[in-house]
Amino acid sequence: MSSFVLRRLGQAVVIAWIVSMLVFLMLHALPGGLVRAQLGSKPSSYAVHQLARQEGLLRPVPVQYALWVWNALHGNLGFSYKLNQTVGSLLAEFVPRTLLLVGSSLCIAVAIAIPMGLWQGRRRNRVDDHVLTTMMMVFYSMPSFFLGVVLIVLLSIWLPLVPSTASNFGSGFGVDLADLILPVLTLCLGGVSYFSRYMRSATIDNLLEDYVRTAYAKGASPRRVLLRHVLRNSVMSTVTLIGLSLPYVLSGALIVEALFNYPGVGLLFWNAAQDRDYPVLLGVVLVVTVATIVGNLLADIAYAVLDPRIRYE
Repeated sequence: MSSFVLRRLGQAVVIAWIVSMLVFLMLHALPGGLVRAQLGSKPSSYAVHQLARQEGLLRPVPVQYALWVWNALHGNLGFSYKLNQTVGSLLAEFVPRTLLLVGSSLCIAVAIAIPMGLWQGRRRNRVDDHVLTTMMMVFYSMPSFFLGVVLIVLLSIWLPLVPSTASNFGSGFGVDLADLILPVLTLCLGGVSYFSRYMRSATIDNLLEDYVRTAYAKGASPRRVLLRHVLRNSVMSTVTLIGLSLPYVLSGALIVEALFNYPGVGLLFWNAAQDRDYPVLLGVVLVVTVATIVGNLLADIAYAVLDPRIRYE
């Protein structure tokens, strides 16, 4: 296991380097560039030259990238002139809120999807299975922004139960629970529809395995077979999906945070893209890349723990 973790960590470093390099090059290829984003559309040539010299933009792009990587390794991700804060302090302020949103959504989605998929697999092709499958397909086919708008109309306009946008928040995790309801519900419904489909399929496959028939032949009750044997073997595919679904969840969080004005990394990225705040964009991409890689690594380790037959060496 240790050699597997070390290999994956080495791969993670390479992937993070490639992603950061591509994003750095693409941002510098955009028209206008960092100088005009700070000085406006019609700056004087002297101001452009002075700011470019101050920011090191007169150097070759590979040298600029090498300096950015060196500073990032030392905890310096740059400075946002639009927000007048360092990128590190901005991420420290916004990342905990996104972790709260994404973590809550994933935990609730998994807690609902696993028993739902197990129930559907046990009662496959019955009326309740068809009803749940249809509902999950509806949620699965809805883009997160459309589902969010539907929930706003239903729960904030027609039935004014919860606020449609986040308005009261402080530093760190300082977000009102009422402001979390609609964003969490939007991400959670998509996650339930995604995970429950695979849990249902895995349950159906495992119910047809020989060990299930052997357990029944030994006199085990259907409840014991389902919870003791089928559940553990079926949940492994869902655990793997949790790690693989992190890019999907994080990209959905970007849209959901912008839709509900939720003060997380997604909203920070959205505003930075509109303002052409390149240091913030690079910092957010780096954090999301690292989070995705770590999530996939943890999913692989959890898969090995759940199934001792797996040996990555």
